Amino acid sequence: MIRANKIHKNYGDLHVLKGVDLHIKKGEIVSIVGSSGAGKTTLLQILGTLDKANEKRNSDLFIDGSKINFLSQKQLSKFRNEKLGFIFQFHQLLPEFTALENVCIPAFIKKTPKANAERRAKELLTFLGLGHRYSHKPGELSGGEQQRVAVARALVNNPKVIFADEPSGNLDSEAAENLHKLFFKLRDEFGQTFVIVTHNRELANMADRKLVMVDGKIVDKT
Repeated sequence: MIRANKIHKNYGDLHVLKGVDLHIKKGEIVSIVGSSGAGKTTLLQILGTLDKANEKRNSDLFIDGSKINFLSQKQLSKFRNEKLGFIFQFHQLLPEFTALENVCIPAFIKKTPKANAERRAKELLTFLGLGHRYSHKPGELSGGEQQRVAVARALVNNPKVIFADEPSGNLDSEAAENLHKLFFKLRDEFGQTFVIVTHNRELANMADRKLVMVDGKIVDKT
């Protein structure tokens, strides 16, 4: 599903990623761990096409058979909207919109008819235990409920890969545990691939594989 070769990234003189190679299979849940500054989030952003690797390093990134290096900015935006989903530590829901409207946003960007988008959003919210919360705005939801709305938003276009950056870092222990179990339930139900950056040891160890990063390199692939 994902194959990356020779991923380097510099920010000025700071060499953040130092030739990362990885291969992630369809349907895998892979965690990426390491100390702060190891390059985890930078790698996730490049894999998720939100940032680019150094162009002069002959790096390659393939996702679902597409070579990302060859896509124009317009093609890349379309690919990201249709093939990828994102879950962040801070849910980034729009406060003026309801849960249902927030979930529908990626589908509307894809130009999915409103009725179809809302039907899919309701299916996901119900699956996530939020069938009674369609019309509630983020300020009326608990932290765990807000994060589940964000998960539904990430899933609404049936993406191939879900990228999650510290998805449970802003939740209490019970909500975090529920979210972790949810990822595996979603994988089993919908077949998505998950790539998760986390400091949560329990979540990291639950994954099918754990990639350990040190100083811009993957040093262990257990």
